Amino acid sequence: MKIYIYLLVVLCFLSPYSYSGNITGNCISYSKEGRNVTFHLNDTSAVQLQLCSPSVVRVWFSPDGKLQRGNPSFAVINEELEDVGTVQVDEQNACYEIFTPKLRIRVNKTPFSLQIFDKYQKLLFSDYADKGHVCEGTRKVEYKTLRRDEHFFGLGEKTGKLDRRGESYKMWNSDKPCYSIVEDPLYKSIPFFMSSYRYGIFLDNTYKTEFKFGTESRDYYSFEAPGGEMIYYFIFGKDYKEIMKQYVALTGQPIMPPKWALGFAQCRGLLTTEKLSYEIAEGYRKRGIPCDIIYQDIGWTQHLQDFNWRKENYQNPKKMLADLKEMGFKVIVSQDPVISQANRKQWEEADRFGYLVKDSTTGGSYDMPWPWGGNCGVVDFTIPEVADWWGAYQQKPIDDGIAGFWTDMGEPAWSNEEQTERLVMKHHLGMHDEIHNVYGLTWDKVVKEQFEKRNPDLRVFQMTRAAFAGLQRYTFGWTGDCGNGDDVLQGWGQMANQIPVLLSAGLGVIPFVACDISGYCGDIEDYPAMAELYTRWVQLGAFNPLSRIHHEGDVAVEPWLFGEEAEKNVKAAIELKYRLLPYIYTYAREAHETGLPIMRPMFLEYPADMETFSTDAQFMFGSELLVAPVVKKGATNKNVYLPEGVWIDYNDKYTEYSGEQWITAAAPLNTIPMFVRKGSIIPQMPVMNYTDEKAIYPVTFEIFPAVSGGETSFCLYEDAETDLGYLRGEFLRTPITCQTTEKGYTLAIGKRAGEKYALRGERNFMFRIYAGKMPKEVLIDGTKVRKMKAEKLDETLEEEFKTIAWSPDKKQNFCLLRLPDDGREHIIEFLY
Repeated sequence: MKIYIYLLVVLCFLSPYSYSGNITGNCISYSKEGRNVTFHLNDTSAVQLQLCSPSVVRVWFSPDGKLQRGNPSFAVINEELEDVGTVQVDEQNACYEIFTPKLRIRVNKTPFSLQIFDKYQKLLFSDYADKGHVCEGTRKVEYKTLRRDEHFFGLGEKTGKLDRRGESYKMWNSDKPCYSIVEDPLYKSIPFFMSSYRYGIFLDNTYKTEFKFGTESRDYYSFEAPGGEMIYYFIFGKDYKEIMKQYVALTGQPIMPPKWALGFAQCRGLLTTEKLSYEIAEGYRKRGIPCDIIYQDIGWTQHLQDFNWRKENYQNPKKMLADLKEMGFKVIVSQDPVISQANRKQWEEADRFGYLVKDSTTGGSYDMPWPWGGNCGVVDFTIPEVADWWGAYQQKPIDDGIAGFWTDMGEPAWSNEEQTERLVMKHHLGMHDEIHNVYGLTWDKVVKEQFEKRNPDLRVFQMTRAAFAGLQRYTFGWTGDCGNGDDVLQGWGQMANQIPVLLSAGLGVIPFVACDISGYCGDIEDYPAMAELYTRWVQLGAFNPLSRIHHEGDVAVEPWLFGEEAEKNVKAAIELKYRLLPYIYTYAREAHETGLPIMRPMFLEYPADMETFSTDAQFMFGSELLVAPVVKKGATNKNVYLPEGVWIDYNDKYTEYSGEQWITAAAPLNTIPMFVRKGSIIPQMPVMNYTDEKAIYPVTFEIFPAVSGGETSFCLYEDAETDLGYLRGEFLRTPITCQTTEKGYTLAIGKRAGEKYALRGERNFMFRIYAGKMPKEVLIDGTKVRKMKAEKLDETLEEEFKTIAWSPDKKQNFCLLRLPDDGREHIIEFLY
């Protein structure tokens, strides 16, 4: 028995961490340097706190106490967010304390335990007992106290309910075709979540991390990493929006898409021929259904990935691209991150230069099985020299006339995430267990930077499937191969699941995101039987920031294939999006500046309303519109939760509902349940075949006045739509305010702000005010405005720019005002 005890003691001393990883050690001292305070523990480990700002703290648990990183962060680009002055550490008998203007940070000494309070002494975040920071070999685990009323949201693109409590998740980019409504992990890894206790955590670790939100205990939750450094950022904010904005300050602002990217797009797996591209383009224009983009899937190339057009499929690709451009279409082509071995010239070139990922067991280029094109070499985008090499290849189709790329299969494609044989892959910056999750990010970075290098002052269009935190700096996203592959007609659950998946992606700062409208998976053998589901898919997809109709193989999913009724309803949904483009584009600018998504979970706008925590089947579209797509077969109504305030049925513009209640909204097949918050302004444009069909056009503002004494406002954003001028301050903002008074309404048009960009011509504004009571007269800057019939107001709206007139319409319950947009301030009074 004595021998066993002796051996146990010896093993404890031989272990790198004498506590054997089961508990956290005691704090024996601290050191301070600039923003950093390092606490030294009696087991040789260290925990360093870096004050990035008064509300953001980086926590680094280093079991060996050396605080050394293998690679710089792939996600974080700025840690010094604000000046924090001189950091003061107050030592007491049992703890150390650090105060900022927003936080009180307490470090208990025995055992080491971190607690963070707000400035009002409310506990926000705490290590759990003596297990706050645990290490077992290379595995590191953080255990945190779980409150009974605490809820969690985030982790990027994830299936299932938005509230993560009671669930566990992995971060491991995985190709999951036709994924289920609870499948995990998926294609992207964004280890950032937010708590209802007003903090967020970003775990800056690229390995296969895991998050367990109370699945092991009611008393704690945990996050862990099998390797690499345990570095995470604690982010405090008064609400979820403020937390997200600070996460964006750490990881970078989203790039802004060209405006045409917000229109509709058409694709299919075998849309890889010149003939089919023409047919689809002509089909849209013939029927007057708006569409901006036609995709070409992977078969467009001669070989993976030589960026040469497949000769047997494209007789004259340059002419095709020019013809489609003349029709108003942009063409997007796919990329895969590999070089096929059948593509001998390029493969041998890449192999000779050492640009392919290595096999650590052989020293040669790794031999990757690929779903098409045969075995391939995987391009190593972590090698600096690869960027210009790849950029030269991808520039070839750009020079031909394409408008951008979608980067596919960047996991890199791996249909079984539990397989381990590919962990022998060795990248320039590390082994595959470390690089796997950021592989797609390193590729997207090259694609974006090379595009901008070789196409000066043009915005990149790049939409990716696999990525890591920080992807918003380089690319947009889509949610991969959704749908029911067993029976496409039973894909209702998969479609419904796309709402929380898309919303969760937005919380991971993928504001410009799409799903495969129609559901990527499954053969469509009965188009009339599919018509209802297809219609509901498009009605949901119209509110994706990026809207792409896409299906696998040669399964056609153009709107006119599903019958006259479906075509009519689908066209109406698409036209609705095009009318809303000024509204959407303004929120695209906000997304660029703040990271806030356009398609928002309800709790992002109403964080204090706990009912919104479980409203996974509806969302806010911006701050003013509430959308509740129908996602059940045969449904002709929809249960909708309305938060605080007064809400107006956006379909009839008249019916009002009090908030903080569930209602049942009528939802026949031609209707998308939508509500607008009373006290809102919604800018619109005329429906066009494509977004830039007209260089200048009238802007209509739908105004839903606030209650008496209230005010509503909207600031319209505009720029050149395709260049990088938005980064240089080359844009316009037009503020519109409407105040409700006892005498009527006062509409204020603010002076147009912005001197570096000018409109491309003259235009008119049209204001449509939905008022319960019609005014008797209208004054502009104190001068009476003449009254005119409504149909006369619409005449010459796009040709004549001097008319100022108004018209009451009692039947439709609104009044109209037309006036030229001269960029100056105006006060318009609508008087009873």
